[in-house]
Amino acid sequence: MIRLATDVGGTFTDLVAWNEATDELSVAKDLTTPADQSDGVMSVVGLGALDHAAVAEFVHGGTTVINAITERKGVRTALITTKGFRDVLAIGRGNRPDLYNLQFQVPEPFVPRKWRFEAVERMDADGEVVLALDPLSIEHIAETCRKDGIEAIAVCFLHSYRNPAHERECGEILADLVPDISVTLSSEFTREWREFERTSTAVLNAYVQPIIQRYFDRLSVRLKDAGITAPLQAMQSNGGTTSFASARAHPLTLVESGPAAGVNGAVVVGRAANMPDMIAFDVGGTTAKCSLIRGGMATVNTDYWIEKTPLHPGYPVKAPVIDIVEVGAGGGSIARIDAAGRLKVGPQSAGADPGPACYGVGGTEPTVTDAMLLTGILDVSRFSDGRIALSKDKASKAFKPIADALSLDIVPAAAAVIRLAEANMINALKLISVQRGHDPRDFAMLAYGGGGAMHAASLARELGMKKVVIPRYPGLFSAWGMLATSPRHDQVRTEPLDADAISADDLHGIFRAMTQEARSYFDGTADGELSFTARLEMRYHGQEHTVAVSVDPVAIQLEQLIEAFHEAHKRAYTFRLEDTRVEIIHFHLASEQKRRVPDIRPVGTQGRSLKASTLDRRDIHFGEDGIHEAVILDRAGLPVGEQIAGPAIIVEPTSTTKVLPDQSLHMDELGLIHIIDER
Repeated sequence: MIRLATDVGGTFTDLVAWNEATDELSVAKDLTTPADQSDGVMSVVGLGALDHAAVAEFVHGGTTVINAITERKGVRTALITTKGFRDVLAIGRGNRPDLYNLQFQVPEPFVPRKWRFEAVERMDADGEVVLALDPLSIEHIAETCRKDGIEAIAVCFLHSYRNPAHERECGEILADLVPDISVTLSSEFTREWREFERTSTAVLNAYVQPIIQRYFDRLSVRLKDAGITAPLQAMQSNGGTTSFASARAHPLTLVESGPAAGVNGAVVVGRAANMPDMIAFDVGGTTAKCSLIRGGMATVNTDYWIEKTPLHPGYPVKAPVIDIVEVGAGGGSIARIDAAGRLKVGPQSAGADPGPACYGVGGTEPTVTDAMLLTGILDVSRFSDGRIALSKDKASKAFKPIADALSLDIVPAAAAVIRLAEANMINALKLISVQRGHDPRDFAMLAYGGGGAMHAASLARELGMKKVVIPRYPGLFSAWGMLATSPRHDQVRTEPLDADAISADDLHGIFRAMTQEARSYFDGTADGELSFTARLEMRYHGQEHTVAVSVDPVAIQLEQLIEAFHEAHKRAYTFRLEDTRVEIIHFHLASEQKRRVPDIRPVGTQGRSLKASTLDRRDIHFGEDGIHEAVILDRAGLPVGEQIAGPAIIVEPTSTTKVLPDQSLHMDELGLIHIIDER
């Protein structure tokens, strides 16, 4: 019984396999293959040297969806909407992130106006039919789509979240007339209100659907040819898995699949190490991601934006996604001097092809990874277990234009690039903590990804966080997190209710209906194998935003519910309005199939000592802390429970950990590295 997980990142593709019988892990890592990501997946499957016939489950996460969107490599897509609403997608929202930007540009819609069609139909806000759907209008649209070579159609009718009958009828007509064109119905993806957000979600799902269908078909065939015939599961952004068949229909649920798996793994580690409150921090080749875990739980939201920045409103997605803040700062982020002579780092990334200059595989631009090598943090011969020989000469050559522009030597210029990349990461960490009403000093940081452990000590010090924890296999942690993930189904339903005009039984009734739908989704699963978590999205009368309150879906007490809302609102916005009516807007039910996850077993103590783990000593440029001689330690030999003073560098096959001066480290019995700041 082997459960196998693969995670495709911007630079590396990772594999972690768990043998349930022996409780042993196998790992592999190789460069991602952007031209066809299935090549990289099959490469690490081969490197894993597993008995393919013994694989009982295959879980896959990756960047195919987000890459197709950000690189605009989706298919030719059309939109069918209610007559009079074809321009909702272009109008969007009036809130502008960069208020005083006189050159502000509205984001270009993924569907041009000539392929945004209007259907004759109308529902009112209660879901009652005002005007029946005219099949002839759909037939004319279908004919135009066929002639124009449309590959995907999104259907989003007004108020279909209350009554999806017209969308379903439209879908049936299209299936008969244009069976070769994939169709996304907004009501099958989200049952929340807000026309622009629902329309954007349906369009983006349609835009990538044929891409994912072809990719999963290709990967399925290659896995079968390799002897892996186990059920194939896809990692979702909500922190759960789903079948390849479901993912083909709803590919947008995979938009943050890899980062979500890492947060799942962080929750498991936090429970094992008795750390219920932490910030999960993941640095890969392209981006840095962070998520806040409180009380041993990650937050799942249905408001997510693709390409949102302080200067760009982005594209909204109404899908359950673990609350993750992401910035374009990773190991492959490219450093440059802009037209005004300022140093910039990211969001452009060298990725795996051509990669950082020091990899020697074609990259010539300076990256954060090159800077880490030049400052002495990365080891020339021990990077990636010696499989990739790093070149300091090529890194120095790439950095010379940066150093010349800043009038600095090469190493100080590299240190400046690291500092600027970490400033971008600090912004993300503040967004997930301070701007959510949380003090980061109340949390530990769990750092993973290929680059997380290299940046975590500096970032934690700046935020006043006293503890950083580095898990085992940090560079493969998101793939490991997939093995700690269960099949999950999220339902969100808009049902605006006045809290003063309802009873607890009314709320129980809505959750009962949603629970029954969840049981149908997990057809064949016994009730005892399912767990349910619920929450209500609430607000004060007259407000636009909502605040989430966790509830027991079968034992709600209205008085306690309203008090919990007041407190949640105060925590998020610093005030409560005792005399203002409270409204319930959205019902959210998450159902999860229980299953065994890998145990975090204690590490053995035999053969471990400071002497055995010490490899070398060398000078390291620690940025603002200056140049210090640091001890170089092999993680595999670190003693358990012994406190070691920094500065230090800890090397292992998938990552490198930096410990600053005035910090100390120790490894606990679970093999987790704890970095404690003494300042």
